[in-house]
Amino acid sequence: MSTTPTTAAFSETEERQELRKAVRDLGRKYGRDYFIKAHAEGRKTTELWTEAGKLGYLGVAVPEEYGGGGGDIGDLAAVCEELAAAGSPLLLMVVSPAIVGTIIAQYGTDEQKQRWLPGLADGTATYAFSITEPDAGSNSHRITTTAHRESDGGWRLTGGKTYISGVDEASHVLVVARTEDAKTGNLKPALFLVPTDAQGLEYTEIPMGIVSPEKQFTLFFDDLRVPDDALIGSEDAGIEQLFAGLNPERIMGASFALGTARLALEMATEYAKERQVFKAPIGAHQAIAHPLAQTYIEIESARLLTQRAAALYAAADHMAAGEAANMAKYAAGEAVCNAVDRAIQTHGGNGLAEEYGLVQMLAGSRLSRIAPVSREMVLNFIAQFSLGLPKSY
Repeated sequence: MSTTPTTAAFSETEERQELRKAVRDLGRKYGRDYFIKAHAEGRKTTELWTEAGKLGYLGVAVPEEYGGGGGDIGDLAAVCEELAAAGSPLLLMVVSPAIVGTIIAQYGTDEQKQRWLPGLADGTATYAFSITEPDAGSNSHRITTTAHRESDGGWRLTGGKTYISGVDEASHVLVVARTEDAKTGNLKPALFLVPTDAQGLEYTEIPMGIVSPEKQFTLFFDDLRVPDDALIGSEDAGIEQLFAGLNPERIMGASFALGTARLALEMATEYAKERQVFKAPIGAHQAIAHPLAQTYIEIESARLLTQRAAALYAAADHMAAGEAANMAKYAAGEAVCNAVDRAIQTHGGNGLAEEYGLVQMLAGSRLSRIAPVSREMVLNFIAQFSLGLPKSY
């Protein structure tokens, strides 16, 4: 039996299993050393992104009429997971094709789809997404970035965002703002696709302790002007339009974490088979074997939740998909943190040595408990909407 969790045939189609295999082969062509070296040298994983785009993996969920594969979020999540499991995760997959691509595909005009989706399909275009603000945190109702309608029909944006991924790699950023007359306290977001080189947009890198070629940024909008067709969807679409992108984000975040968890478990298991201190390999001892077995169970449980969330989203059962996507993200975040911690413990002192490649995963795995939504907010959601308990925040 394989020590790396695999997808059972009953839960995924043969086509998706073939997709996983092909992506796994591509990921292994680059691998963990490539990813770590790119970070150390301050460069991007452009070669992997470009090849994944040419092969159609980045655009697997983009509608066929716009150059994509015509699949769904489950297919894109499978690509994300397999690349992470091979040691070369692509964080911007969570943002660009999953969030931005989904929102444009569902709410954009045909002209906007023709303009923005083909680049996502072949990997030649990358878009960032910005919702988080310094004073709002997890409370999206406190967003203050404002869109003012101008007399010429365009829009003027003022405000700021923080912890926005990949702005330096993106041609545009999808900005979540409030329309000027949204003063009731209820979140009625409007979404604007803004060029990253637009006059009035400034961004500053946030130094992070995470080993990743993708960077985080703070954004400032100083009377930034965009034309009317920068608005994606309706200015009155409300929360529904925003969550068309946020549920896929949770599904992708779970898949990203699961891939990393699988990699950590594989590394720990191989080490436990070979490392011998007393009379037998350390994997023969229950103190080593049982935590790794627990991790296997946690990964498989989280993967089933993630697959369920993707299937519900593809079936347009958005309330059920929202519940499942939040639970999947929570379960995957716990699984990856436990997997990396147990893998390091299995390696002993070697777990903290850079050459073994585990210590570099530590901060990134911990991020999975915080982003794209904190585990505390997931528990709030489940308590309120799944259990019917009083709202606590």
